[in-house]
Amino acid sequence: MILDVQKGFDDPYWGKRNNQQAEKNIARLLTEWRNKKGHIIYSQHMSVQPDSPLHYKNKVGTQFKDSIQPLQLETIFQKNVNSAFIGTGLETYLKDQQIKSVVITGLSTQHCISTTTRMSGNLGYQTFLVSDATAAFETTDQKGNYYDADSIHNYELAMLQNEFATILTTEEILSEWNS
Repeated sequence: MILDVQKGFDDPYWGKRNNQQAEKNIARLLTEWRNKKGHIIYSQHMSVQPDSPLHYKNKVGTQFKDSIQPLQLETIFQKNVNSAFIGTGLETYLKDQQIKSVVITGLSTQHCISTTTRMSGNLGYQTFLVSDATAAFETTDQKGNYYDADSIHNYELAMLQNEFATILTTEEILSEWNS
């Protein structure tokens, strides 16, 4: 699964980001999975928040990034909330295709990645999250405390590990696929 790898995430609106190699790693995984004729599923965030760079009327922001362009027969689920399972046919698709395990990549760790990973695990799918094929953004909490993007990314991965998903790197996933 490739979640929300869209041009709107390049907007300064989001703040500083970690893991500038995420898209490169996603592209590597995508190439390998296409070679294996695997199911490739995309989500595309179509925000209803007017100020969001991912707003459904923002024709540039909602486009997939050039390095992660879906092919004509690959499946895309559009959504307007953080989870790729809510308001989409994703769960039905997975059941119809008899898919029992998923590999999750995309943007951003603290938003759609975390929410979709939690739901995937709760719905009973064997879920793998690729730590270096996702990225987080800096944030400030309700008390004004600042958290850098690396910290946010690491905290989110720590919260997801074992309870909702198995966290692996791109190299670990590729090694598994090739063994």
